[in-house]
Amino acid sequence: MTSKKLSDGSITQELKGLPGWSLAGDVLERTFSFTDFMEAFSFMTEMAMVSEQLHHHPEWTNVYKTLTIRLSTHDIGGISEKDIEWATRCNQRFNQSM
Repeated sequence: MTSKKLSDGSITQELKGLPGWSLAGDVLERTFSFTDFMEAFSFMTEMAMVSEQLHHHPEWTNVYKTLTIRLSTHDIGGISEKDIEWATRCNQRFNQSM
């Protein structure tokens, strides 16, 4: 499935439904804070399975209990529906765990 780059207006609209996410240049970005490393790593493991299901993988950095995620569809050079879907599922999973 080929993804299309979303317009700036579409991205702004989508962000209204994605609490915690923001536009940082040409990527969506969010930082999560957990109680400890194991909780952060468990969340990453669950989201890795989602990534495989969606065939879309994030750029992420984990330092102890902090996880920063950056999403972009590299082959189109911007943000696509794949990124919105991944961010949506990420928020759903995070909200379930809290």
